[in-house]
Amino acid sequence: MDNIPQQVSISASTEARSYTKPFITVTFLFFMWGFITVMNDVLIPHLRAVFELSYFKAALVQFAFFGAFFIVSLLYFFISAYKGDPIAKLGYKNGILVGLFLCGLGCFLFYPAASYQIYGFFLSALFILASGVTVLQIAANPYAAILGKPATASSRLNLAQGFNSFGTTLAPVIGALLVYKVFSDGDISVDSLKLPYIIYGLVFLVLALMIKMVHLPSFSSSDKIETGAKALQYRHVVLGMIAIFMYVGGEVSIGSFLINLFAQEQIMGLSEAAGGIFLSYYWGGAMTGRFLGAISLGSLESRSRKYLLMLLTAVASFIVIYFVTSIRNENGQFYFELMALDKLAYFFLLMALNYAAFMLGGSKPARTLTIFSLAVVGLLLTVSFSYGQLAFWAAIGIGLFNSIMWSNIFTLAIKDLGKYTSQASSLLVMMIVGGAIVPPLQGALADAIGIQLSFMLPVLCYLYLIFYGLKGHQIIKPQS
Repeated sequence: MDNIPQQVSISASTEARSYTKPFITVTFLFFMWGFITVMNDVLIPHLRAVFELSYFKAALVQFAFFGAFFIVSLLYFFISAYKGDPIAKLGYKNGILVGLFLCGLGCFLFYPAASYQIYGFFLSALFILASGVTVLQIAANPYAAILGKPATASSRLNLAQGFNSFGTTLAPVIGALLVYKVFSDGDISVDSLKLPYIIYGLVFLVLALMIKMVHLPSFSSSDKIETGAKALQYRHVVLGMIAIFMYVGGEVSIGSFLINLFAQEQIMGLSEAAGGIFLSYYWGGAMTGRFLGAISLGSLESRSRKYLLMLLTAVASFIVIYFVTSIRNENGQFYFELMALDKLAYFFLLMALNYAAFMLGGSKPARTLTIFSLAVVGLLLTVSFSYGQLAFWAAIGIGLFNSIMWSNIFTLAIKDLGKYTSQASSLLVMMIVGGAIVPPLQGALADAIGIQLSFMLPVLCYLYLIFYGLKGHQIIKPQS
């Protein structure tokens, strides 16, 4: 979920220097905020067990986290509209440092929150952490775009976003091991959250030190900040804002309750630690789909080469997921336990369907969005009304088809806006607030009718995305 700057002027020294090391550093930022965001999916069932929370109250974790995206983005939009871009004035390098500091502070606050065992304290720490991630979203993407030749900016951004997904793939496994095994002594308590989040906080501070020391280019945006929210005159922008709200809300809500779903006896009856491991297949599917989407929607003209490269990428991505999910821990000792490949037959089938969906999409964002949204609706219905491995893998397969939705919606929503592009981008980023609204609603529904049937709520989100892919994205210029 990344906001991409539209026009960037690069200093003369940028083309003359090699920015490989700075790009590696910035790319790790994408990895870390992907990792820390998905840690919420491990955190929710843990806090729910410790504080004996209802599904609704447990989902307030996502409300606090993604609510920060809305509040910080809204403040940023108003300041930019009336006073000028604050990060452009502060400097994008300093903007990244501010974001990293807030992330580190939010992580460190988990220690006193665990010591006092106050749920509201945890939510406050998450809000500060998410505020830092929001600032990183605003500041780090422009750096990723300019660290090299302009002609390859899109390639670099796709690569950075792929590492963001790699972070979301690793987080459930590493987070589950740290929280439920390494630092828990076999008991579920808030104390087991202290050291993992201290480690995360230290990583953010080390990253800040690295960013401070490396040379990063200076640049400025050539777009004028427009006042009066004139981008709202465009129908496809307004409908696109709703689409971003629906997508983020649906994606976050599904991920938030997967571990609880996997624990149901009629599904798989998995423990929370085991569920966290399988959650990596959900986010690993998103990683796979994003890499495939970068190729499918890219500029490679030869279809045979494109499809072969996609196939090889899918195989490589699966190998990464397979070995990551084979990590085990016993009494603090790590070892590998490879899963029998025949147990992954459903996942292979889903990967094949995902590959075929890309071929049907034909490198067209709107068509691909429609096809993928239809697939998710079908998978959600399967989750809600079937049992056992069928429902289990249908839930995991949603990650494969969620993969390209953000980029496709975002691209369609800012098309042909000219000088209003930057303003529309800010408005779209605000709609990440869907991740704060939809999970508590599904939590309340789960309390009322059960966790499995509650997955009917995200169906409404993806039905809207079908509409946006078919009709909502069409540009109707406002009357002057």
